[in-house]
Amino acid sequence: MAAYEAELDAFVVHTLSKAYNGIVAPRLVLVSPIAYEDQSKIKDLPNGVAENANLKLYSAAMERVAKKHSLTFVDLFTPTEKIYAEAKVPFTTNGYIPTEAGYEQLAPILADGVFGKQLRNSKADPANVLAAVKQKNWFWQNDYGILNGVHTHGQRYMPFGPQNYPDEVIKTREMTALRDNLIEAVASGATNSLVVDDSKTHPLPVVPTNYKEGEKTTASRYLYDDDAEKSFTVPNGYKVQLFASEKEFPNLANPMQLSFDNRGRLWVATMPTYPAYRPGDPLPDDKILIYEDTNGDGRADKETVFADKLQLPIGFEFSPEGVYVSQEPNLFLLRDTDGDDKADIREIILGGFDTHDTHHAISAYCADPSGAFLMGEGVFLHSNVETAYGPVRAMNGGFFRYSPQRNQLERTAQLSIPNPWGIAFDDWGQDFFLHTSGPSINWMLPASVKPTYGSQCPSTANLVPEGQAVRPTSGLEFVSSRHFPDEVQGDMLLCNNIGFLGIKQHSIVDDGTGYKTAFRQNLLSSTDGNFRPVDLEFAPDGSLFVIDWHNVLIGHMQHNARDPLRDHVHGRIYRITYPSRPLVTPALVEKASVENLLENLKLPEYRTRYRSRRELRAHPTAEVLPAIKNWVAKLDPKDPRHEHHLLEALWTTWGLNQVDEPLLRQLLEAQDYHVRAAAVRVLRYNPQRIAGHVALLEKAAVDPHGRVRLEAIIAASWLNNASGKKIVAIASALPLDDWNKGAAKTAISRLEGVQDAVVDEHPLPPVPTHLASAEQKQFIAGHEVYFRDAHCATCHQPDGKGLDPAFPPLANSEWVTGDPDRLIKLALHGMMGPFELNGKKYDGLVPMTPFGGILKDDEVAAVLTYVRNTFSNKAPAVSPSQVSKVREATKSRQGFYMAQDLIKENPLK
Repeated sequence: MAAYEAELDAFVVHTLSKAYNGIVAPRLVLVSPIAYEDQSKIKDLPNGVAENANLKLYSAAMERVAKKHSLTFVDLFTPTEKIYAEAKVPFTTNGYIPTEAGYEQLAPILADGVFGKQLRNSKADPANVLAAVKQKNWFWQNDYGILNGVHTHGQRYMPFGPQNYPDEVIKTREMTALRDNLIEAVASGATNSLVVDDSKTHPLPVVPTNYKEGEKTTASRYLYDDDAEKSFTVPNGYKVQLFASEKEFPNLANPMQLSFDNRGRLWVATMPTYPAYRPGDPLPDDKILIYEDTNGDGRADKETVFADKLQLPIGFEFSPEGVYVSQEPNLFLLRDTDGDDKADIREIILGGFDTHDTHHAISAYCADPSGAFLMGEGVFLHSNVETAYGPVRAMNGGFFRYSPQRNQLERTAQLSIPNPWGIAFDDWGQDFFLHTSGPSINWMLPASVKPTYGSQCPSTANLVPEGQAVRPTSGLEFVSSRHFPDEVQGDMLLCNNIGFLGIKQHSIVDDGTGYKTAFRQNLLSSTDGNFRPVDLEFAPDGSLFVIDWHNVLIGHMQHNARDPLRDHVHGRIYRITYPSRPLVTPALVEKASVENLLENLKLPEYRTRYRSRRELRAHPTAEVLPAIKNWVAKLDPKDPRHEHHLLEALWTTWGLNQVDEPLLRQLLEAQDYHVRAAAVRVLRYNPQRIAGHVALLEKAAVDPHGRVRLEAIIAASWLNNASGKKIVAIASALPLDDWNKGAAKTAISRLEGVQDAVVDEHPLPPVPTHLASAEQKQFIAGHEVYFRDAHCATCHQPDGKGLDPAFPPLANSEWVTGDPDRLIKLALHGMMGPFELNGKKYDGLVPMTPFGGILKDDEVAAVLTYVRNTFSNKAPAVSPSQVSKVREATKSRQGFYMAQDLIKENPLK
């Protein structure tokens, strides 16, 4: 507390020493936190005794600092404690975020505290004043907490940011000021209108496109209906057909995530606002839509708008209480309280998720077997989320897990990952994820050691089969449908939307502790350069649905965010079937009896069981738990899936937040190691409910199978005590393989409080001796540039081998080792268009990023020297003076080089 008080005091002294308006120091007001509200009788939440004791200490420290510097101090802690004692309905959501009604009570306390008690003279309608305030607040937040700040002010400002963002910031602030005037006008009675004339605010410049027409894709050519379907190729026996498009449903613009509800209807989140709101445009109107095929012809014929006026709903997941959705910087819960399929309540559940880059934000929601859902978050984001259990802090890529039953958020995994846009669970509850910017697929468990702030857990082997790496990937699903052939059950499916446009399919099987994969087939591929598959999920009838973002432009480093060719109207949904096999008869889920729902848990389709468990969580616990015991008692022990049925029962009790302890203990001793591993996962999340949980984990730590032992290691890391260290030590005494070795080492280090050693993921290769001393220094500097975020290695890969068919190799390339002027031009201005390299043709649809506005001459020279002398290349170094000369000679150039034009200027030998 002394440290906090000293830091607060230093902040006050610093702030009062500044004159931000150029005239006088600001008025500084310190406002205490509200008290924590005890809701433990109605929710699984802390009772607030310890929380309020701490909050009271912080409030007292704030008051002391305020008195020391003669500042206004507003005490919200004491009055809210009194409100809670008299309240008949909750004042907060989950104990600490005021509800709308709570804010109404809080507002006069805050206003009186800041300005002193005053008589109310305004005769304006309070609702009108509030609406005006909300207008200003929206624009102020869009400045102070701007979405996509990495592009407006941060490390991705160059090369395109100067074209538009300085003007957008000016315009936003002018629009905010006009709404400040609106508040005064409404409050004084000068007007009742809430309309603001923004026509005289700062004009925005026209942003030119840098896109060059290609043979395969043109900005003016979008394919529709049969022409769009003809662009697809599927393996023999499969069929793909359009389910819905923006042509019939204009709301279907830039779809991002899909999922099926318990009635079997398709829900889709759309994001035409992406990449971020542009000041002066109509306010964001992104949507969550419901689609139905009411006549059974395989095409959507009904659309319902569940929620509109959203901003970038990049992820969503269903729960009995409503729909959770991303609304940066918040996690919202949307509720339909009257059954009309429209959200009528919007509630902030959590806040503080970083907004620095909209496509890195919490996304790709996917629920685990309990109904808690994982959310991916990308690199260079720093989230600080307040929760009832304390703050959850995270940085630089990883995964959150939110449990609605316990209202609890955790940073499940923190590791080096750029944009995790795909999460999926297999039949046994094991989770996998995509790297997206990188081509990797990984198993999440080994990277789920409890993180410490700023640390990164070592990842595991890349599961992409040799020769099948593609990027950027988005959307991950496992085949689990009797409608698809028997031999592909359990296969892994992932979408890709640059270069290879379609769905990759890989078999995956157990391999010791972990897994191994093999390429099965390209389930779907397209020749339409605008096809951008981003998510997929199996429907209740066993068919596979895929959503298509559909855009001529993709890539934030290649084109301006406001490039006029960024599409905001197109979007498609496709359905893949295997016509020679019958569709699955959809199981009744919504409105099914508890007994029928339990029977659904025997069905082969994972997604049917997924939805059935979700529906069971909507039933009273007192009804479901006895029914589960009866159902378990009647199961046939001779059924080959008997232990899996038992696991489904255990998962259901976990989802009800009432884990069946006898069943858990039974499954910890199951014959099938898949079941034992899954049972340890349940134990990991319920130690407070299970007597002797440490002894159970110690036993799991010596299990014959490495996967069970790995689950024990991970669970132990979350105990954060001496018992956890003992469990990890027990497991580590047995042979460790590549799957659990890193996890065991990291777990014991963190349990012992040892800071993670910094691991250089891309160590410097041997410096070539043929280079002169100064050139060797360039080589070393160039290595650092090559591996910077979103620079060379992202596309051309760490080994320089590239990724066909979009990203060419740097090894054995005349483009790299030949004429240095040609290479410098390419680096400074970027390049697109078709070309041939070593007998392979590249369409060049995705341009190379122009680094002229990002890198200085010495940095360009360094990285070009590096690529010309690594990956088995050997060529003369490039000097900064060479780069400077070419930069000056080409300074008037606008846009990318087309490959053929660059070859004309600097011919290949």
